[in-house]
Amino acid sequence: MSLHPRIQEVTERIRQRSALLRRTYLDGIDAAHREGPQRARLSCGNLAHAFAACGPTDKGRLRADVTPNLGIINAYNDMLSAHQPFEHYPEIIRTLAREMGATAQVAGGVPAMCDGVTQGRPGMELSLFSRDVIAQATAISLSHDMFDAALYLGVCDKIVPGLLIGALAFGHLPAVFVPAGPMTPGIPNKEKAAVRERYAAGEATREELLEAEAASYHAAGTCTFYGTANSNQVLLEAMGLQLPGTSFVNPDQPLRDVLTRAAAERALRITALGDDYRPIGRLIDERAIVNAMVALMATGGSTNHTIHWIAVARSAGVILTWDDMDLIAQTVPLLARVYPNGEADVNRFAAAGGTQLVFRELLDAGLMHDLPTIVPGGMRAFCDEPRLQDCKLAYAPGVAQSADEDVVRPVSRAFEAQGGLRLLRGNLGRSLIKTSAVKPEYRYIEAPAVVVDDPRALNKLHAAGALPQDFVAVVRYQGPRANGMPELHSLAPLLGLLQNQGRRVALVTDGRLSGASGKIPAAIHLTPEAARGGPLARLREGDIIRLDAEAGTLEALVDAAEWASRDIAPNTSPAALDLGRNLFAVSRDVVTPADRGAMSISCGLPHHDGTWEYDAEYELGDAAHAAEAPHEAKDA
Repeated sequence: MSLHPRIQEVTERIRQRSALLRRTYLDGIDAAHREGPQRARLSCGNLAHAFAACGPTDKGRLRADVTPNLGIINAYNDMLSAHQPFEHYPEIIRTLAREMGATAQVAGGVPAMCDGVTQGRPGMELSLFSRDVIAQATAISLSHDMFDAALYLGVCDKIVPGLLIGALAFGHLPAVFVPAGPMTPGIPNKEKAAVRERYAAGEATREELLEAEAASYHAAGTCTFYGTANSNQVLLEAMGLQLPGTSFVNPDQPLRDVLTRAAAERALRITALGDDYRPIGRLIDERAIVNAMVALMATGGSTNHTIHWIAVARSAGVILTWDDMDLIAQTVPLLARVYPNGEADVNRFAAAGGTQLVFRELLDAGLMHDLPTIVPGGMRAFCDEPRLQDCKLAYAPGVAQSADEDVVRPVSRAFEAQGGLRLLRGNLGRSLIKTSAVKPEYRYIEAPAVVVDDPRALNKLHAAGALPQDFVAVVRYQGPRANGMPELHSLAPLLGLLQNQGRRVALVTDGRLSGASGKIPAAIHLTPEAARGGPLARLREGDIIRLDAEAGTLEALVDAAEWASRDIAPNTSPAALDLGRNLFAVSRDVVTPADRGAMSISCGLPHHDGTWEYDAEYELGDAAHAAEAPHEAKDA
């Protein structure tokens, strides 16, 4: 089927906007490729250092420089359940490489923090910046000029985007991403959330809460809700960077290790030393970026990717904007309901048809590009399901119909006509809301503002009985420049509890929410942030705020003259400097706004005018938007 005209329109708009930047990026890839295999240029001393610790067979192959050498970038640690299985992956990969007459080396490890551990804690202020550290660590790992392709072992929130940004800096190298899979189901997410809300109300003990949490997060593997980590996996498949159907195979299944071996084999077959060269920088173009956003909207994925994929796209010389995402969201229907957008976990999603069914529906409806990937067959190959057949990997067509239409549906019977996210505009700036997690009756609110600079203040106000019956919680000075843009998921139990009591509540913030957050209407990532002098800093206690997710508006209902005369309120809760936060002061100073990826590093690619400034060409290709947001022209 031909491509949907709106998907074609947004893709072409991105292509035109990015033309110069993309050309610069591709010229760099071509130059690196023309120089040939990197090891060939190492001096004898350099090369001897690189293989000194290898065994005789690997050493001989690396000396000969005639077979490919895989670099492994590993985000393994014991604390992060999703990454604990990676402990054994390098040996699986090295063994497979030796069987194929090649070699593989762990090129480096990257940090992998757990947002589940740091929620509501000081460490959360390092979370977003860890993405950029991971990108830099990836570049350092690959800087030794020893590798012909790379395997990236990562799953969770900032780790995959960081690995992607780093991989794209070495765009001439083929890249294969290798997941570990989700943990098996624990207690239902809805049941866990109910205990959290009872605890917030003082109706459950800490022991009850810990028991519920431990029954939910109970084993190795990714957390089973559809948050940022599992959204990462779907987006990687939608761009063709993982083997088809690998996202949601549990760590303890025999198929898991077979898929890891297959990923290593595939990486060896697509190096420049063979006849099927597939460098990541060529695969990730504006079509692949659009595919990722289509998959995000169709599945109701994490809002964090409205930041991360702008940074990823730019690292490939592609300029993606929130307006592009909004147009995609208004075009692509919602095909999945996975917690927090429903009651199912990702295991149930996979059993009902999973990514194979969603991708086939999107392709058949002309809503997704069929494009080159790491495997033959383009995106159609990702409609097939991996199987074990005589202890070997085989693929079979994915299910023709959903096994559970409460979880995943065809385009013809979509849950909603529009995707899971909306862009909100108004006199407070621009922000995003995850509509797929919010029931339609809660998508509109007009209520007084309760303004705080410290999210913990809301719990204190609640304990004191000082919160209005209906209100909009405004939590400001939580943006990237203020304190690293922490997730504010710790507010979800309190606000969910109040909504359950029949009160109308909402959240407005220049911070982030966890990919697990839902239920309450939340305008997040508000830009320009308060720390940049954004309109959010003009709000005062009791101002009436109107949030209309269906109309795409967010406004403070304040007289225009009074609004213009107001001073910027100071931050009463400045970023602290303990627990490592002092090491990220420079990151806070130089970070770009949320709608430009919240990047604290440069990808080495200049914008067409050398700046990060807003202008009509950068944002939409028309003058209308530049007129809508003149205050953002000062955000560079």
